[in-house]
Amino acid sequence: MPQKQSSSVLENNTCASAKPTAASSLQTWLQYLEHLHTSAIDLGLDRVKAVGVNAGLLNPAPKVITVAGTNGKGSTCAMLEAILMDAGYCVGVYSSPHLVRYNERVRINGKELEDADHAGAFNEVEAARGAISLSLFEFGTLAALSLFKSNNVDVVILEVGLGGRLDATNIVDSDVAVITSLAVDHVDWLGDDIEKIGFEKAGIFRSGRPAVCGQPTPPASVAAHADDIGAELYQVGYQFTYEQEGEHWDWHSGTFDLPNLPVPSLPLPNAATAVMVLGLVGLDISDENIVRGLKNVRLAGRMEKVSEKPEVILDVAHNPHSAAYLAEQLRRRVNGSGKQNVHAVIAMLHDKDIGGTIKALKPVVDSWYPASLVGPRAANASELAGFLPEGTASFDTPEAAFDAAVSQAGEADIVIVCGSFYTVGQVSNYLKVQKNRGE
Repeated sequence: MPQKQSSSVLENNTCASAKPTAASSLQTWLQYLEHLHTSAIDLGLDRVKAVGVNAGLLNPAPKVITVAGTNGKGSTCAMLEAILMDAGYCVGVYSSPHLVRYNERVRINGKELEDADHAGAFNEVEAARGAISLSLFEFGTLAALSLFKSNNVDVVILEVGLGGRLDATNIVDSDVAVITSLAVDHVDWLGDDIEKIGFEKAGIFRSGRPAVCGQPTPPASVAAHADDIGAELYQVGYQFTYEQEGEHWDWHSGTFDLPNLPVPSLPLPNAATAVMVLGLVGLDISDENIVRGLKNVRLAGRMEKVSEKPEVILDVAHNPHSAAYLAEQLRRRVNGSGKQNVHAVIAMLHDKDIGGTIKALKPVVDSWYPASLVGPRAANASELAGFLPEGTASFDTPEAAFDAAVSQAGEADIVIVCGSFYTVGQVSNYLKVQKNRGE
């Protein structure tokens, strides 16, 4: 299985710039950290765990929930966060990647922290790492744990960055581990075998502790690993079930039922998984907390409606699995609200399944606006155009593609922006700049 690991815990860093201080700006820190390590992705726990031990960060809160999965991690974390906050708990969430600002990666009670808070946490990790080299994600993970610990949060929710077993978040022993969904993605790092991917994600399970899987019929490796280590597996379709009826849904686990729950703005399968997690985490959570949390939860970039006439929706769907869910949501919108045409602004990374993602969206999209991204992993618009109808115009940037889509869309149409966190982030920032200018 493809994976890149460091050969040693101690590594010389020859390309990092001068060390920032606690008084340095967040941007200075991020520029420093981008060049600190030899690889942007470097799976393995030896280095990051050694620093975590040095800094005393392996127990950041009384309760920890770790969430892995191909899709649905962010929405599951957001629903857990909303319900726990409604129950009166102080909740810290660590997620990635961000859409516009690095600050989005750490929330405490639903709020982003100031630049100075992140700079101070980075400074603490820098002091603790000594000669140990860390990637930006590893450094950020430790900084987030430091922020949660210093703010005395009651519950920490950790979103796995990549895989699970060797992800930096896995240095913490969670009270409940979660797999939201499983599909082939990140093949350069996790391989293209779904059984191997299942094993990697199940690596966050812990002996004698609950593990929740929201993927129907997951690969056998998930249950096998749970059995091997003695984790208590709760599988959708077996230990818990759910069904939707109109604007409400029912959740069941054994003899316990939660009827007539509100349908959240985020995917229902992830809501059902989140409810199971909350039943296992050992905290005082009422039915009313669950209802209010589901009603109030929102998450940027997930079926996020940002304007009307035309209706503009931002969604970070970036692989066939998430694109199929997005297509179904768009189909319901068109059929249920009298909407007419769907215009898709799409830009992707070249290491994603571009053809499969576009294929999943094709049945509901009327007009395409492919755009190029910038960076070593970026796909050119021409790569996307190869999977689109002949004569489809290409655009240099997502912003240009978005302007074209809006200009062509009627008031009753939908404009969807999708394909990558980068795509949604760029358009989201573009819209905010326009709003600030009064355009």
